[in-house]
Amino acid sequence: MANNIIKFGTSGWRAKIGEDFNINNIRRAAHATALHIKENKTYGFKGEEYLLHLQSKNVKAGKNPLVVIGYDTRFFSENAAKIIAEVFAFHGIVSLLSHSDCPTPVLAWTVMDNNAVGGVMITASHNPYDYNGYKWTPFWGGPAIPEITADIELRALSLSAASIEKRIPFEEAKASNLIKIGDFAKSYFNQISKLIDTKAIKNSGLKIAADSVNGAARNYLRPFLESIGVKVIGLREERDVYFSGRSPDTDAENLSLLRETVIKNKLNLGLACDGDSDRFGIIDSDGDWLAPNTALGLIFNHMAKNKGLKGKGARSVMTSHFMDAVAKIHGMEVRETPVGFKYIGNLLRTGQYLLGGEESAGLSIMNHVPEKDGIIACLLTAEMLAFEKKSLKKILSEIRKETGHYHNTRINFKLDEKTDINSVIDRLNSNPPLNLGGSPVWRIDTSDGFKFILKDGSWAGLRPSGTEPVVRIYAESKDEKKLKEIVEAAKKIAVGDF
Repeated sequence: MANNIIKFGTSGWRAKIGEDFNINNIRRAAHATALHIKENKTYGFKGEEYLLHLQSKNVKAGKNPLVVIGYDTRFFSENAAKIIAEVFAFHGIVSLLSHSDCPTPVLAWTVMDNNAVGGVMITASHNPYDYNGYKWTPFWGGPAIPEITADIELRALSLSAASIEKRIPFEEAKASNLIKIGDFAKSYFNQISKLIDTKAIKNSGLKIAADSVNGAARNYLRPFLESIGVKVIGLREERDVYFSGRSPDTDAENLSLLRETVIKNKLNLGLACDGDSDRFGIIDSDGDWLAPNTALGLIFNHMAKNKGLKGKGARSVMTSHFMDAVAKIHGMEVRETPVGFKYIGNLLRTGQYLLGGEESAGLSIMNHVPEKDGIIACLLTAEMLAFEKKSLKKILSEIRKETGHYHNTRINFKLDEKTDINSVIDRLNSNPPLNLGGSPVWRIDTSDGFKFILKDGSWAGLRPSGTEPVVRIYAESKDEKKLKEIVEAAKKIAVGDF
């Protein structure tokens, strides 16, 4: 049975289509967001922070705030976008609605480029096909911070059934210029052209395959590469709301077609984005999938070594320390954040950070959106190969001579159904393990979950799931055998056998 509670997670509100993700709740979320924009004293159209933002852009606050609306290729996404625009129109908020499905980072850039008060993206990212979602992006173009989503949640909860029905029909709102339709691609292409050496990629003669996994990258990844003169084989660009029966992710399993295409056609590179293009996937010329943990370090090294750029790095607490080793080579430093790109995005907003990323394949860079952008990650990888003139495996082999080999893994460890996840947290807080895989624990980081660090830099991280009896285990070591020992030790820690 559906309920009317809107609850935002790390990347927006997500729910099953036809259950909690229904017309009433979509309208509820939109009304709550509109009230947040109009009434909140510390944020929003009338708020000081937004007004200062407008002034910094030499734009005067008008009578009607502007919100950008985008949507992915999932079932009902375009309908949900129109429903939201109708609600915003009722509140006197102008909507700039994408003329077709678009990626999350494109929505983020369009918000920034138009000095909008914010944007709504209809997406459930890499979730299974029967989910959809609602993501609010504030005016700075990055994920909403918890204080903002909490305000929207509270407003949504207090709405009456009668108030939820209030809207201006789509065509009427469009005729009144409260809804405008736009193509976001040109502006976004102009933006990424400033960040990427398109001439180097074109002149490199790279042969590339681009996999959109039936998602929103279909009108962006291959088209952009072709627009700069690269020959590309496009894969899974048709709309399939079932995503071939799989989650539209960029893990190794879902990129088997891309791997086969690269090998069969003797290509240099396979590139992919997930359902809403905020995650990336990379296949090397020999068909090997490049783990995001490794890709982050390689791209950071490329930006420093080949492009001569300077700045700090940012990564989440459960992400590989490979980036730290790369930064050390170039005399730079890396800041660690809790899990969730909103924390990395806030650092990118300062302009001091060259690159920010996380092990779940999220990445963005300086002078770009403070939001995960799988497209820019793919293009930076192609640019790296254009500069280096060698395979990813060769590039990685050379840099490992300086950094060493970082072996890492992530597993979802299912607990016994009788085990209370809160008791696991309480036990780790009150009685943490003093050794890990036979070695004494040197330091424990509890900024987000539990991270047990050894003196040699090896570590294991545990983050209990908030929704199911699962503990996510992350581990890393420069010794492959030790990594296995650490993982087994982490499993025992999760069940209290230590």
